[in-house]
Order: sequence, then C-alpha cells, then structure tokens
Amino acid sequence: MGAADSEQTFGDRVRDERIKKGLSLRELARRLDIAASYLNDIEYNRRVPSEPVVRRISEELELDVDVMLAAAGRVGEGAEEYMKSNPTAGVLFRRVSEAGLNEHDLKELLSKAEQLAEKRRQEPTE
Repeated sequence: MGAADSEQTFGDRVRDERIKKGLSLRELARRLDIAASYLNDIEYNRRVPSEPVVRRISEELELDVDVMLAAAGRVGEGAEEYMKSNPTAGVLFRRVSEAGLNEHDLKELLSKAEQLAEKRRQEPTE
C-alpha cells in the first residue's frame, strides 16, 4: 500500500476496487445483500458500515480485512474486548496515536508485536 492508498477513505477504497473489478454499485450491493443506497452512502463516506459488513465487502472485493477495518475506523470486536480487559493495550494505542507515528514506524511496531505473538505461541503450555 503506497502513500496515496493510506490517504484514501474507506469509501474511496470500496468504490475504486468495485470499479476496477467492473462491478456496478447495484451488483455489488446485491452480492452483499445490502441496499444500493446504503452502499452508495458507504462509498461517499456518509455511513460507516458495521464490522460484519466491512468483512463482507473485504471478502467480496478481495481486500485485506485488517486494512479495511482500520480504514472504516473499526478495531474489531475481539480487539475491543481485549482493550477492555487489558487497559495497557488502550494506553499503548493512545500513546501511538498521540505520537503521530508514521507508516514506517507503525510497520516496525507491528512487526515487533507479531514477533512477540509468535514467541508466545511457541511457549509450552502448562
């Protein structure tokens, strides 16, 4: 994902990918089982879809669901629950936000988190 991609809104991404795939708004709405007017509102950033709708859109358009959830401002139900039960996770998110880290810094932090997760998976369970 380039710099221009990171500046696109969720709706921009959906509209651009729909057009790239040669789908009409009505056809994509039919495939998603949502109203065409609702999809139009999503594409023009007048409505923010729920997490399940973001997931269906991502699957139908073959887009990275994590990127699309983030673009829609959704962290995911699992992440919300995790932050509620682990307050430090919320503090970490706020600190990252306040620091205004750039895309490179965020990717470095994500890589470190993935390394820690892999290490945790490899630890023997008791």
